[in-house]
Amino acid sequence: MPKFVLNPETLLYEVRDAPRYLRTLRIVLATLIAAGFVMLYFWLYTSVFHWDLPRTVMLKRRAAAWEARLEVLDSRLDLYERTLTGIEQRDDEVYRSIYGLGVIPEEVKSSGLGGINRYAELDPLGTNSALGWSVRRLDNLTKRAYIQSLALDEVGQISREAGDMISCVPSVPPLLPDAAKVHLSSGFGYRTDPVYGGSEFHAGQDFATAKGTPVYATGDGVVVSASFQFSGYGNEVVIDHGYGYKTRYAHLNTIIVNEGMKIRRGEQIGTVGATGKVTGSHLHYEVVYQNDRVNPMHFMDFSMPLDEYRAMTDKRKEDSPVGKRSSTTELLRRRKGND
Repeated sequence: MPKFVLNPETLLYEVRDAPRYLRTLRIVLATLIAAGFVMLYFWLYTSVFHWDLPRTVMLKRRAAAWEARLEVLDSRLDLYERTLTGIEQRDDEVYRSIYGLGVIPEEVKSSGLGGINRYAELDPLGTNSALGWSVRRLDNLTKRAYIQSLALDEVGQISREAGDMISCVPSVPPLLPDAAKVHLSSGFGYRTDPVYGGSEFHAGQDFATAKGTPVYATGDGVVVSASFQFSGYGNEVVIDHGYGYKTRYAHLNTIIVNEGMKIRRGEQIGTVGATGKVTGSHLHYEVVYQNDRVNPMHFMDFSMPLDEYRAMTDKRKEDSPVGKRSSTTELLRRRKGND
C-alpha cells in the first residue's frame, strides 16, 4: 500500500515508496508471527489440553474397532481350542487305547506349518502383536484339527476291520449299574489307604454294594486266574480279553468260573464279597492294557439303561451252560473247543 507524505514546499501530498528491504522485513515478521500463533495453538491443543487431532481420533476409533474384532476372534479360538483338546484327550485315552493304537506325540500336534515364512507380512508388527498371535493360533488349530481328523479316520478304519475285537474290549460295568444299589466309592488314582492309612495308588474302581450281588465279565475272553490272593485282593478273577486287555475282579464272595474257561461279555463270574483287605462289601475292578493299569471309568457308561444291561445278562444265561454243569466239566469242554 503506498504511503502519502506532505511536501512543505508544494503543500501537496506526494507518494513516497518505502525501501524494498522494509517491505521484505514486514512480510518476514508477519510470517513468523503467524507461524508462532499456529505453534502456540498446536502446543496448547496437544500439550496443555491433551486433545487429539481429528486424524488421531479417527485412527483410534479404527484401532478400537479392530481390537474388539480380535477379542471376539480370540474368544472363539479359546472355545475351539478347548473343544479340540477334549477330542484329542478322548481319542488318546479311549478310542486309540481301545484299539491298541499309539498316542499321537504332543510335538506332532503342536508343530507349526512348514515351508516358507508364512508370517513375513506380520513381522513388522512384532512377535507379540495381537494380530500376529491370533494368526499363529489359528494356523496351529488348523494343523491340529487336520491331524486329529486323520487320527479319527484311522480309528474308524480299524473299528470297521476289528471284528471280534469289539466284543473283547471291556466296555460295560462289571455289575448292574443301578445307582440306587451300587455306589461308586474309591476311584482310580491316589487315595488314603482305608486300612493302614497313608497315601497309596488305587489301581481300579470300587463298587460298594450288598454282599452276593452278581458280578459279570465286561468283555469276551479267557479266565487266566480264579483263586484267593493273599496280597489283599482276596477271591479274584482275572480275564484275558486279548488285544492287550485284561480285567481283574477282586474281593469276591464266590467264584463260579475256573481257569481256562472262555467267557462272554455279560456272563456271571461270581458275586460281590468282602474277602482280602477290605473295610466293607464291595467289588474292586481293574482294567489292564498292555501291562499298565488304566482308569476303568474310561471304558464304561455307568448310566447305561438297566433294561439294556439285564437283556445282555439274560441272553448270556440262556447261552451259557455255567451253573448247569460242574465247573470241571465246563472247563474241559471249553478247552476242548479251543483245540
